Amino acid sequence: MTIREQIREIIEPRNESIYSRLYDWTMLSAIVIGILPLMFRGHHMVFFYFDLFSGFCFIIDYLLRWITADVRYKHNRALAFLIYPFTPMAIIDLLSILPTFNMLSPTFKVARVSRLLRLLRVIKIIRYYEPLEIIIAVIRRQSRILWTVFSLAIFYIFITALIMFNAEEDINPETGQYLFTTFFDAFYWAACTLTTVGYGDLYPISNIGRVISIISSMVGIAIIALPSGIVTAGYIDELKSRKDKDSESK
Repeated sequence: MTIREQIREIIEPRNESIYSRLYDWTMLSAIVIGILPLMFRGHHMVFFYFDLFSGFCFIIDYLLRWITADVRYKHNRALAFLIYPFTPMAIIDLLSILPTFNMLSPTFKVARVSRLLRLLRVIKIIRYYEPLEIIIAVIRRQSRILWTVFSLAIFYIFITALIMFNAEEDINPETGQYLFTTFFDAFYWAACTLTTVGYGDLYPISNIGRVISIISSMVGIAIIALPSGIVTAGYIDELKSRKDKDSESK
């Protein structure tokens, strides 16, 4: 095994090697430390060192994955180094590094953009946190069914909003205006009702509006339950599949 293959084994998440486990925990620590300053409004000196440490870890990780790209993409070894920077996770890795340059040089300072780019570091957890990775795999596998359910939900929200927008014509005594001044207000209400959130900022006044609201809530529970069951069943199947693969490899 070459040195670059050994490096690839270490940086690959969830390998049984103690060095790989140590690397995973180091990167997880860097991610947590990197997003910790986002929980505060002020800028403390300790956050400077947090960002410096996490940025250094992210840069090393990005470079190691780039120089070992051909080890992973064995079918296109010659193009691997050109392809890797344009893969989704590589782009996220690169963008999550940019706030470190913002910290080191005033030339890169765009405060709001910098904070938003730091949020991308949360996505990096997917690589090292297996339950999230399994969820992503399930969503990809069940994408067609989930998309169908999502389309059904959007269609139902649109129809309900259209009905309510034309049915609820009473004047709100508190504001002296229509309950829904625009169709977007009705669409927002329908989405909240479908998901059974119920913020309470918009609610029907007339009896016909309340009847529509009751029906919408009851149907909404059924629609919202569909993706939950699909993801749960897919998650169990994915866990079983991975356990079977681990037992076969052993």
